[in-house]
Amino acid sequence: MLCFVLGVGQLRANQNVAAPAKESFRTVQDETGRNVRIPNPVRRVVSLAPSLTESIYALGMENLLVGDTDYCDYPPEAMKKHKVGGAINPSLEEIAALKPDLVLVIKSLNRPETVQQLDRLGIAAYATDPHTIDEIRSSVHRLAEVLGDSAAGEALDVALVQQETDLRKKLQNATPKRVLFIVWTDPLISIGKRTFIADALAHAGAISVVESPQDWPQMSLEEMVRLQPEFLVFASGHSEVVSRDMEALAKRPGWNELDAVKHRRFAVISDAVNRPAPRLFSAVQDLARQLHPEAFTEKGQTSKTAVPSEKN
Repeated sequence: MLCFVLGVGQLRANQNVAAPAKESFRTVQDETGRNVRIPNPVRRVVSLAPSLTESIYALGMENLLVGDTDYCDYPPEAMKKHKVGGAINPSLEEIAALKPDLVLVIKSLNRPETVQQLDRLGIAAYATDPHTIDEIRSSVHRLAEVLGDSAAGEALDVALVQQETDLRKKLQNATPKRVLFIVWTDPLISIGKRTFIADALAHAGAISVVESPQDWPQMSLEEMVRLQPEFLVFASGHSEVVSRDMEALAKRPGWNELDAVKHRRFAVISDAVNRPAPRLFSAVQDLARQLHPEAFTEKGQTSKTAVPSEKN
């Protein structure tokens, strides 16, 4: 009888102890169409692309970021995060050791094999795939929802839309400038018409003279001389270096046959234009100011017609 009483008492005591909460999951679809099962909430994230790292910081969600790549250098605080190697060949051991709830990848940079390897390890990977300015905006907005803070995504989206709207109003009467965006000079490599950089040029009141369907086409200098772009556009984190390089470029055979080189019609913008992240919008505005200074001149001010090659 005593044993029975103790048993009932123990049973009642156990009923008062809450059972361990089961971990919650949800399924989201990434931008490549894959269904991804992720913990809810997401607490630990590894980014395998500089643009995704920038996006996380722009959303104010860097507290979730436990690791990123060797090339994630903006903002400077990102360099203090645990490094898992490069974007092309990250260390799976380093990633697994961080115990991430979610790994972020971008289709244009990371390899499908990396996602497959993460799947085999039971680590969820969410992929983005933006190709235009508007898709970058919506991609970051969606990323905030996936990471569990839709309000942060909404606030950033509203701010970026406002920037787009203001810039569009300023450029509404501007004639687009024909430009050559230079990725590399030897060999001469530019950007294809389907890249997000080409779309960024369009938002800045420019149009690329390159019509290639390839993302990073190699062009001949002779073809560029025939097309005669009005401006050459360079992207760099060190504008003073680019300025010296442009002067040296004018002395190389064939380049001085470009009117833009003869008349030093160069535009130098931040290398943020190379990353599909919110910071790209500031590079677009900067390029628009250099190509269309008259659109940014307040009434009563004199418009500057020269394009400063050292501006960054």
